[in-house]
Parts: sequence; C-alpha cells; structure tokens
Amino acid sequence: MAVDMKGKDLISIHDLSREEVDQILDTSHILKMKNKLGEIYHPLKGKTLGMIFQKSSTRTRVSFEVGIWQLGGYGLFLSANDLQLNRGETIADTARNLSRYLDGIMIRTYDHHDVVDLAEYSSVPVINGLTDLLHPCQVLADLFSIREKKQNLEGLKLAYIGDGNNMAHSLMFGGAKMGMHVVICSPSGFEPDPEVTRLSRLDASKTGASINIQDDPAEAVKTADVIYTDVWTSMGQEEEYEKRLSSFSRYQVNSALLEKAKEDVLVMHCLPAHRGEEITDDVIDGPRSIVFDQAENRLHVQKAIMALVM
Repeated sequence: MAVDMKGKDLISIHDLSREEVDQILDTSHILKMKNKLGEIYHPLKGKTLGMIFQKSSTRTRVSFEVGIWQLGGYGLFLSANDLQLNRGETIADTARNLSRYLDGIMIRTYDHHDVVDLAEYSSVPVINGLTDLLHPCQVLADLFSIREKKQNLEGLKLAYIGDGNNMAHSLMFGGAKMGMHVVICSPSGFEPDPEVTRLSRLDASKTGASINIQDDPAEAVKTADVIYTDVWTSMGQEEEYEKRLSSFSRYQVNSALLEKAKEDVLVMHCLPAHRGEEITDDVIDGPRSIVFDQAENRLHVQKAIMALVM
C-alpha cells in the first residue's frame, strides 16, 4: 500500500521510513519512464515551488526548475538577494510569508538549522536542497542510480573516499536505511560528524546494514560494489584549500584504487568534480563511471519527491 507523504518535509533521510524511501525510488522509476516515453504528466498543475538559493548551484537549480515545470507547476527562483533574510528578517517570518504564496519550498543553504527552522514555521512542505550538514536529494538520486545498475541495494558495499562532509553524512543515512554496508574513508581530522555516525548506526541496526569509519583507502574499497567521492574543498572552505590538498593527497580515486575493488565496481561523484584532485579523468570518464547517470537522476528523483509531498 502506498505511503501518504503529502505535506511531509524532506530534511534528512534519517527522518524517512524505509517504506517512504522505497516509495520515492519507485515513483522516480515511473516518472523517468514517463519522461522517456514523452508522456505528459501534470500532477502539480497550478502549483508553485519557491526555490531559495543561498548557495549557488548547477544541478540543483536546473533539475528542480525543469522538474516542477515537467510536473505542470512553476518554479520561482529566489536568490539571497531576492529575500529579506540578508536584511534581518527571521527565518520564521520568511516561512510564514512564503507559505501564503507557495505550495512548496526548496532551500539550498549553509546552516542546517535554517532548513529545520524554515520547516518548523512553514505550513507547506520544505525540501532540503543542501546544507553544510546534509544533501538528501543527491543521495536519494544516488540510491536510485545504484538500484538501476545493481537491481537492489540491500547487502551492497559502498566505499566513500574523501571528506566526512554533507555527502558522507547523507550516504551514511541512506545506506543504513536501505540495508547497505557503508565505509567512510577520511583522513584524520576530517571524519564524519559523531552524532550523524551514531544515528546512522542506529538506523543500520534495524536493517542489517553497517557503518564503518576508517582512514585507509586501499582497505576501504576491498569488495566494494560502489566507490564514491566528492571534492576535497567544499563551497565556503576555499581558504583551507592548500591544507586540504595536502591532507587528502592519498585519497584520490584513480585506476590503481579501482583495481582493489570488485571488477564490476561502480564509480560515483555528486559533481562538480575537481578533475585531477579527488578523481582522475580516466576514472570519471571510464566504463565503471555512472557519474552522469547520477546527475540525470537528480531530475527524476526530485520530481518524485515534489509529486509525493506537494
């Protein structure tokens, strides 16, 4: 039986049930097939999504804006300069006002508490487009992409090589929720948030998954079905660039590392990629890479999220 998600916020995969994640992935498949067949499907006709961007984006903006249009609705782009947040209006007041005009809000920002507060005071669903803590829409698209290639998720091993950042956090939550074995491999001082680790292991205990943290890339990718990486220096960390370049020098995903994983390992990256740093050209453009499938699937998965919650 379908789970009713109308009106639900999407802030963290940790907040979703296994059934809700399955429903998002199943709906994504249906909407992707409709799109490929050229079938017009407008469940959100007449509805408007407000898209708040305090962090710039390529994939998030284009996929949400195109997605709401394909569902029959309208996407309203709101940069930091378009709102009064920079002039001292509270998140609570912003939420109360936007709720009177919109049917849903997507926000991409720095501080995770901004999304939590926005959802608390909004009377319409709020979708987390990214914060410094979490990136749930990306990981739901990643789970969908892996399931497309491997047919299932349960029991698969995903090795994430790099910074214990918002991507690592959401992969931990997503993998734990779906019964995957997730290894986060980061240099000392760059490990995932301890509370995210605790909560993801709590989720994992209910699904037979496992969450492990280590610092040896060669060991981490052994028997891996998926190798995942992300930039070493995220937006807002530019002043740490040289330090991070040195700290992560042995955490590059290259052909030598791939040889230590399964022969049919998938390579993933949430993009944008800093080619020659965290990943080499021959790997991101190689036969094991599904990086651009991931990017496309942001569209289909976010359409599913919007159709389910708005």
